[in-house]
Amino acid sequence: MTDKKTALITGVTGQDGSYLAERLLSKGYSLHGLVRRSSRFTTERIDHLHIGDNPSPDFHLHYGDLSHAGALRNVLDDLRPDEVRPDEVDNLGSENEAKPSGLGLLANGLMNRAA
Repeated sequence: MTDKKTALITGVTGQDGSYLAERLLSKGYSLHGLVRRSSRFTTERIDHLHIGDNPSPDFHLHYGDLSHAGALRNVLDDLRPDEVRPDEVDNLGSENEAKPSGLGLLANGLMNRAA
């Protein structure tokens, strides 16, 4: 049994999510990040954590869309039995990227409130 803490971050490709990922990894966490498939081209904030010259072996990405009710449960269910369940879940994700439309902001607020 390990004393290493495990965290799951939704919205890990966003500004706050990427900073939190760096912080938790520097504290020795094992980290799982939830990424929307449409974000696969906007991962530059976290690319240094999982690809490149010095990727972190403690950083793992999972794909899921928070607009799908079971996305978070699917990620938790997909973790291998020998992996520790997250000690914490940091919900920094939203249904979609920020838009100038009031409806987009309203949808983000409702999605985050429901989580």
